[in-house]
Amino acid sequence: MANALYPKWKEARLQGTANAALDGTGTTGVYAVLVDTAVYTYSAAHEFFSSVASGKIGTEVEIGTKTFVNGLFDGADVTETAVSGASAEAIVVFVKNAGANTTWRLVAYLDTGITGIPVTPNGGDIAIQWNASGIFQL
Repeated sequence: MANALYPKWKEARLQGTANAALDGTGTTGVYAVLVDTAVYTYSAAHEFFSSVASGKIGTEVEIGTKTFVNGLFDGADVTETAVSGASAEAIVVFVKNAGANTTWRLVAYLDTGITGIPVTPNGGDIAIQWNASGIFQL
């Protein structure tokens, strides 16, 4: 699978649906999580984080210092701390909110162009370094 934006997120953005904007912080922020592709397989039909939850490795990490320039979404690199478990071959970006993970909207599935992915956790920290050209472009 190559990097992809979830079609349901694009549809939600076009319609101005709640929990689809990328400018929130904290409980309404944009987050990233490492994913084991032996457990989770990308599907264009997936809409919410509950579809990904069983394949996540580590915890969800908020993407800070977000920028939006000429349709390019970028943000600060993030670090997962004390990660153990299965290997991670992809990253899923999603919008979190105060509700259950059945309402956290999936934004992007990324498995190429990110330094350090794939990775096998060893109990230490894992730095996620976004591509120099940004996280994704519309």
